[in-house]
Amino acid sequence: MNIAQHATLSAAFAQATAARSRPGVGRIALIGNFLPRLCGIATFTSDIYNAFVDRFPEVAVDVYAMNDGVQDYDYPAAVVGTIEEQDGFSYLDAARRIEESGADLVWIQHEYGIFGGDAGEHILKLTDRVTLPVAVTLHTVLEKPNASQRRVMEALVARAAKLIVMADQGKVQLMEIYGARADQVVVIPHGVHDRPLVDTDGYKARFGLEGREVVLTFGLLSPGKGIETMIAAMPAIVATRPDVQYIVLGATHPNLLAREGEAYREKLMAQARDLGVSEHISWVNDFVETDELLDWLTAADVYVTPYLNPAQMTSGTLSYAVGLGKPVVSTPYVHAAEILADGHGRLVGFGDSAGFAREIIDLLEHPTVRENVRLRNYALGRTMIWPRLAEAAMTSFEDAIATLPTPLKANRALPSIPETVAFDAVERLSDSTGILQHSIFAVPDRRHGYCVDDNARALILMHQLDVPASCYDRWTPIYASFVQYAWNQDRNCFRNFMSFDRRWLEEEGSEDSSARAFWSLGITARDARHLADRRWALAFYDQCIDFALSVGSPRAHAFVMLAAVARLDADPSHDPSRRMLERSGNALMALVDAVCRPDWAWFEIVLAYDNCRLPEALLRAGLQLGRQDYVERGIETLEWIVAQQTAKAGHFRPVGSESFGRELAPPLPFDQQPLEAWATIEACAAALDATGDLVWRDEAVRAYRWFQGENDLHMPLGDPADGECFDGLMPNGVNQNRGAESVLAFHLATAAIKSLVGRGTGQQGVIARR
Repeated sequence: MNIAQHATLSAAFAQATAARSRPGVGRIALIGNFLPRLCGIATFTSDIYNAFVDRFPEVAVDVYAMNDGVQDYDYPAAVVGTIEEQDGFSYLDAARRIEESGADLVWIQHEYGIFGGDAGEHILKLTDRVTLPVAVTLHTVLEKPNASQRRVMEALVARAAKLIVMADQGKVQLMEIYGARADQVVVIPHGVHDRPLVDTDGYKARFGLEGREVVLTFGLLSPGKGIETMIAAMPAIVATRPDVQYIVLGATHPNLLAREGEAYREKLMAQARDLGVSEHISWVNDFVETDELLDWLTAADVYVTPYLNPAQMTSGTLSYAVGLGKPVVSTPYVHAAEILADGHGRLVGFGDSAGFAREIIDLLEHPTVRENVRLRNYALGRTMIWPRLAEAAMTSFEDAIATLPTPLKANRALPSIPETVAFDAVERLSDSTGILQHSIFAVPDRRHGYCVDDNARALILMHQLDVPASCYDRWTPIYASFVQYAWNQDRNCFRNFMSFDRRWLEEEGSEDSSARAFWSLGITARDARHLADRRWALAFYDQCIDFALSVGSPRAHAFVMLAAVARLDADPSHDPSRRMLERSGNALMALVDAVCRPDWAWFEIVLAYDNCRLPEALLRAGLQLGRQDYVERGIETLEWIVAQQTAKAGHFRPVGSESFGRELAPPLPFDQQPLEAWATIEACAAALDATGDLVWRDEAVRAYRWFQGENDLHMPLGDPADGECFDGLMPNGVNQNRGAESVLAFHLATAAIKSLVGRGTGQQGVIARR
């Protein structure tokens, strides 16, 4: 998906968000690293979770924790799901679970390094496939991103309803570099814990630091933290303040540890030995719990952050230190420059060891100055406590939801099923060769040429429509001749793809496309208006029987069965078609027997396209042959797939194409294709014929309503006035292209539902619906 497509997502929210059962924010899906995973993002995400559930106990917060694949984490009950960092399908599955959870908003904690793909692009798989408002807390905003980082960030900016940063400079950069809107960006300072302001002595005693002047740095140890700068400053500090002790608190970063062990820490310790200050530096190689960290901070006289990255937008430890009233000496990275302004701390240059020594000595030598800074910082910290962050975030979330336009469903009643659908869109895509596969918006795309799949569907359509004789006589021979020309006698199959200059691009198409072409011959043999067309189809059908009796794929079996049923309707004595029905019907029955289990009543261990054709074929064959076992299995599998295609809200949700190939996994919601709605309608018609149960008519109508806007996004796809149909339903709206498969599926679905609506009980009544 490109950036322009991402930019349409705000409009998609307007159509996608159904009327909610409660006003405001009732459920949040929170995505990020989470404790016990050891990193700063995990700590932050855990803290905001706790802050939210404490401040807003009526709001459900579902945590989806990012897994790094390094180890298994024993997550608390707050974590309702995990996302595997490098597994693209895991993001899609999380999107499905979030949609089904009833969440009102998705809140992502973003850092490039915690999501898989180039520059963390896998997170876009999730944001592209949820229809909810998305808020993103950006822990890093790069001033000079590379091309991939820019692409991902611009996609997030285009998708997000709210962008949360912790420094004013972050807002400026989002607007100037990434094109964010001013009303889209919210500045909310990093949260801090609300502890009383106390003296350091009691806490120093806890750590064996009585009588020492304590300088502290905290964080996962890695290059870039500038610890070398502080070690180099220590000789001057010790010379003036011999009781000073510098505490380096924090485990080595897990990624660094995995690459090179403790080599970096040992290098720093060697620097301290060389400078003769080892006794004045304590190394606490541990990822301490929050309460212990706060105790260490309380014991400190001065807190230092000698970081080397000027663009660093956020430092949780700096916020914690200010919140506890600690005087701070820091390099002027973005967060420090803002929070320490107006006398809240001291700033020195990057790598300036002499500057650190000077400012630390000055604070230690002037307790009155230090106390004034302590009081100022503590007062500032009260504005940053976690409940204030939760309240500010909640305000921004409520604003994001309140500004969503009213969903279409609430504005407009669904139209009635149309009496006619204009043929214009089919003609737009057709020429003297056949019907073109694709279009760009509504303009036929000649680059992709033609295929036998679409021309077979178009041929079937001509026998379903009540069009003038001139229209029928013009287009039926064209689609029929394409199907005929596609037959490759030497290979006993149909070719599929043809370029615009009428060159075949292959000598044999897929078995499924060949079987679909064969299906069109059966329909033509039975339903064509003219005797000459029926005779042509009968002769061609017989020419292709050896192919039909050799197919092996599930859908090829289904299509040749549907062809055979039509041929037997026209000529009940046609024994090859009867053999064909029994061969392929038994094959489908065997597939279900091999795969079926209590929670998976299907023909395959995966879901794919045109799913409902499989039970439809069994139902039609069962009626034709008097095989009750076929009918029973057809009803069983149709009931199961209909359940898979039903959203929690009760509307039709076809199996999305991104679900294809996932073994024994529930379907993902997008991308939804018109072909599935048409297949469902025709399968339900077969079930009605078999059972006489009008519930199948209702199921068919529900599937047709998908075209009219009764779907996940409440957006219509088919337009009877011009016969157009969008190519699918995406998380961010409809696919604006209108290719042959979609247009034909809409027309064929309309013809099928018109035939079905108004019918009473089924003609056969072989089995009652369970």
